[in-house]
Amino acid sequence: MKRTLDAAEPSPVFLSREKRQRLALERRHAAVADQRRSAHPTPPPPHHDSSLSRRDCQDRHRDRRDRDRDRDGREKDRAVERAREKELEAIREQYLGGSKDKKPKTVAKPRDRFRFDWASTDDTSRVDAGDNQPPHAALLLYGRGFLAGIDRREQKKAAAAALHREAGDGAAATYDALDMRVDRHWTDKRAEEMTERDWRILREDFGISYNGSRVPRPMRSWSESGLGADLLRNVDRAGYRKPTPIQMAAVPLGLQRRDVIGVAQTGSGKTAAFVLPMLAYVARMPRPTSHSEADEGPYALVLAPTRELAQQIERETVKLAACLGIRVVSIVGGKSDGQSTIQKQASMLERGCEVIVATPGRLLDCLDSRYAVLNRCSYVVLDEADRMIDMGFEPQVVGVLDAMPSSHLKPENADEELDEARTFRTTHMFSATMPPAVERLARKYLRNPVVVTVGSAGKAADLVTQSVVMVKVQEKMPRLKRILADLGKDRTAIVFCNTKNSVEKLTHDVENAGLCRATALHGGKSQDERKASLDGFRNGRFNVLVATDLAARGIDVPEVAHVINYEMPSSIDLYTHRIGRTGRAGKKGLSTSFLTMENTDIFFDLKQMLVQSNSPVPPELARHEASKLKPGSLPGRPPRRNGTVHAYH
Repeated sequence: MKRTLDAAEPSPVFLSREKRQRLALERRHAAVADQRRSAHPTPPPPHHDSSLSRRDCQDRHRDRRDRDRDRDGREKDRAVERAREKELEAIREQYLGGSKDKKPKTVAKPRDRFRFDWASTDDTSRVDAGDNQPPHAALLLYGRGFLAGIDRREQKKAAAAALHREAGDGAAATYDALDMRVDRHWTDKRAEEMTERDWRILREDFGISYNGSRVPRPMRSWSESGLGADLLRNVDRAGYRKPTPIQMAAVPLGLQRRDVIGVAQTGSGKTAAFVLPMLAYVARMPRPTSHSEADEGPYALVLAPTRELAQQIERETVKLAACLGIRVVSIVGGKSDGQSTIQKQASMLERGCEVIVATPGRLLDCLDSRYAVLNRCSYVVLDEADRMIDMGFEPQVVGVLDAMPSSHLKPENADEELDEARTFRTTHMFSATMPPAVERLARKYLRNPVVVTVGSAGKAADLVTQSVVMVKVQEKMPRLKRILADLGKDRTAIVFCNTKNSVEKLTHDVENAGLCRATALHGGKSQDERKASLDGFRNGRFNVLVATDLAARGIDVPEVAHVINYEMPSSIDLYTHRIGRTGRAGKKGLSTSFLTMENTDIFFDLKQMLVQSNSPVPPELARHEASKLKPGSLPGRPPRRNGTVHAYH
């Protein structure tokens, strides 16, 4: 029975692709016909084959299902394609600025937004005006703008004149006072008219920067300094016409008794920057009326690294303290006048003084011998502090500072109010650089200091033209003779060597050549010989000073035209101080350095300084391997942080 039923079922027939397409097309035509018949129903035919009708229904259902599946697949593909296109368009807009074919957003022009009651050809300038009335001109100073091509001052003057005609003198004067000052430079304004922008421009003009809290305004002239009449008179007698940038910034801080760290280029006038506020403080203090009060010691102390610098500060202090009744005593070593040095200085201290200028070693000797006390000292200045540390005077400086009463130290909390009845110590540090050892000293003895930086710390003055020449050792003397021959008899120069033997030999050679009037200065000479050499160089008896680094710091010799490094120093800081002996007090100077292959330790720093100051770099120096890597660093590793710290944090 089962075989009979299986034989009755039609067997599957394989259809080719062409037949399937033809059958599908026929089924499609049949479906269209069915739709038309459903729209316009017709009576069924009289004879209907039920088996064919069932097969047609199955085929139509299968075709409809296939069509729906194809349609859903196509719509899904189109949706995916649209999403991908939107994503690509967003990426293009973000990185390429969008498509150029995209139409820009249209903004309605003013004439499209407003409608007027007159035509564009009508002359509205003469409406309601007489025949002699001129057309309306553009209103000056209306809103924010001015007329282009016309001077703004002239436009303001014209507006002020028009206001004067309409409203009278009072309104014009008010307008002029409130508006005409806007375009004036800070040099044309009074101090009370200065704005925050004006003070910022002033600091930028002079390269002044501060690091600290509650910093006062810099003074613009001596008349605005707040110094007393006597001090201002002495300043004028000393020939100080305008304050230097470090004086503009440091004097107001000193007058407020603030602790200061002054970092400025050599030759910038640091001495007067700390001497003037120090004298203003001492002038307000009571004078001792008895011998016991005089035994309490001075009110102020200045420490300097060398005898020459200490004596120079003493002369400057005496000159600025004229007519103030302030006694200044210098305590330095090396004097040989037939009397015991320390006994003579003890007698001067016994007579009493208000200011002591000293070197750390000799002052500590006097303190240990009980010839000097610092019980009243409440104003301390460390000049050339980095030089004192370099020379090994840190223990002596610490010993001197510890000899002062610790009760005079200010509280570490900057917000704490100071008791007016108590005396607090004021400490100033001035130098051209601020190495870590000096920073440690500042952290211990200074309270909330204000760091004043003028220019770039550790950088040579911009007025000095630097010339570095790569030479051989035997070529130095011929080049030096040519430079001295071109120098002439009226101009001065300082020639630096590294040792006292080199100084003596070079002085003898140039004197025998008859090229100049030379004198020597080094640590092997006595104090009287060193003083005679410096005085002779200052008064013109000698026009060439051959010296060691003893003359590199703090020695102020006016109008030194040329500095020659016959032997290069061992560090860039010494190089900076050497060439800082010229280009002082706003005058230009020239430095020439003889560089040899024996000076590779300074190649890297020297090249960096020349590049920063836009000075020519010798090709031999630029190509040398030592100029490409800082000494002590390893190739392939990032350079180590410079050991010199130029600011206190």
